[in-house]
Amino acid sequence: MISRLLVANRGEIACRVFRTCRDLGVSTVAVYSDADAGALHVREADAAVRLPGAAPSETYLRGDLIVKAALAAGADAVHPGYGFLSENADFARTVIDAGLVWIGPPPAAIEAMASKTRAKELLGIEPLDPARVAESDLPVLVKAAAGGGGRGMRIVRELAQLAGELESASAEAASAFGDGEVFVEPYVEDGRHVEVQLLCDAHGTVWALGTRDCSLQRRHQKVIEEAPAPGLPAALEASLLDTAVRAAKAVGYVGAGTVEFLVADGRAHFLEMNTRLQVEHPVTEEVYGVDLVALQLAVAEGAKLPPETPAPRGHAIEARLYAEDPARGWAPQTGALRLFDVPAGVRLDTGYASGDAIGVHYDPMIAKLTVHAPTRDGAVRKLARALERTRIHGPVTNRDLLVASLRHPEYTAVEALDTGFYDRNLPALTTAPEGAEPAAVAAALAAASARRGRFGGGWRNLRSQDETRTYGGTGGDHEVRYRPTRDGGYEVTAPEGVRVVAAAPDRVSLETAGVVSHFDVTAYEDGTVHVGGHRLTARPRFTDPREQTAPGSLLAPMPGTVVRVADGLAVGDAVTAGQPLLWLEAMKMEHRVTAPASGTLTALHAAPGRQVEVGALLAVVQAEERPEAQS
Repeated sequence: MISRLLVANRGEIACRVFRTCRDLGVSTVAVYSDADAGALHVREADAAVRLPGAAPSETYLRGDLIVKAALAAGADAVHPGYGFLSENADFARTVIDAGLVWIGPPPAAIEAMASKTRAKELLGIEPLDPARVAESDLPVLVKAAAGGGGRGMRIVRELAQLAGELESASAEAASAFGDGEVFVEPYVEDGRHVEVQLLCDAHGTVWALGTRDCSLQRRHQKVIEEAPAPGLPAALEASLLDTAVRAAKAVGYVGAGTVEFLVADGRAHFLEMNTRLQVEHPVTEEVYGVDLVALQLAVAEGAKLPPETPAPRGHAIEARLYAEDPARGWAPQTGALRLFDVPAGVRLDTGYASGDAIGVHYDPMIAKLTVHAPTRDGAVRKLARALERTRIHGPVTNRDLLVASLRHPEYTAVEALDTGFYDRNLPALTTAPEGAEPAAVAAALAAASARRGRFGGGWRNLRSQDETRTYGGTGGDHEVRYRPTRDGGYEVTAPEGVRVVAAAPDRVSLETAGVVSHFDVTAYEDGTVHVGGHRLTARPRFTDPREQTAPGSLLAPMPGTVVRVADGLAVGDAVTAGQPLLWLEAMKMEHRVTAPASGTLTALHAAPGRQVEVGALLAVVQAEERPEAQS
């Protein structure tokens, strides 16, 4: 009987496991790095043990320290969560050898399936030999043998890039999972990513808890997931379930696991088996009415599953809310999460609360929002509206993208679901969301009202020039022009067609085309203004000369660590547009910095291991002069 459980992980998954433990009456132990000392999962645990350091390699990837922490805290079981050491057979053995209960499959099953290369060998699928990849094999996918989440994964379309991408993927995989092994396989263009959730006990019972569709992905990492996978032919779905069950039985699997496939042209291509709980498990829980974490603990205690798999009901959709800017290459964002409030009726899985800081050391996911409804259309509508109503004050997030994605005709029309969704639609999805312009008007009038309250002032007989304020947001800048009126109100002169009904520092009412809308406004000292669901940034009226940078300057798009500089790169070298110059690592992802134009490298301030803040000058490329066109 498990009485005290340590979660060998952090953030959202640790909090999620703790929630079930509280329901079951199991006490909890957290581990934390120095960067996580004040994190939500530490605050929610009954006890916590420090892992000195900040980097994953020093903390959450140190199995010896985690087992030592479990013993010191009096835990009798360890749950690995996902990521980090969750698919590490040696860690599982260390836990078991220490006399602790391992909440996961037997180490032998992890070894058989956790390595994607060995899993493919078990099923008779041979990866490509990197030394023998030819032009005719392209495109190919370089992939980490351990772990998941899109880390250590690269698409290669040109043979000359293969060696560099192998090195880059290996470095990223070693950083994220402590294992730099990578392999190469054919890349299937724009298929559907479909997976099967398994739960197995130690008595031979295997539950196949239906399918999930996880096709909406960025950088090979899932963004929106749903269950069941819609629109699958019955025969194909039956084949997926059968293959997943056979794979589990072949290795004597016990616990929760997932078998992933890429579906294209009516055929299913095996990708991998994840020998752990998946990030997207909530959609399966909502459809089948189960608690997979509770069942993991029961199976680990030796319980028998009922012989019949529970019956599914309705449809569930989950969206991952990330601190990132989709319009700037999905660049991760950091800073204080000043307010985070999700409307009722939504399942929230998160590792953050209002007032927490989003740092640079780990994945930028803030939360997962999941809804359930009788139909897919109902779930889509419910989640999109819930995201719109969610209040998130702080760093830039992908919230607007999630709403636009859920309402995009390619998503609502199931036939168009595939992993190329964002490659095709990202520019359209990152334009200004509906209502951005009136939100900017509300921000300007709220600011004017706040100034009036502090300093007085108002309408004068001698009419002065209009006041002008500019706000930046998703899709670009919005300029607002207005003037005070005789009655103490305001008149908006641009954009046209807006009448001010009421204006206060925290709430503005506007009428457009006969419709009155109300806007709650919160402004912060750094110039960020949140108007309803819109995040705006007040632009300065005059440019500070100190903020000007030389043409061709490459600035760090996010805080992080320089992990690599292109071999032999030196000041004075000729570079070509798009050429990779250096690599930054932030939030467990590697980001490539490329030359903005062809020319000469005139400055290089980056070196491996250097910590940089957002906006730091990394390098300067002086563009080559083009001869004037002859008339």
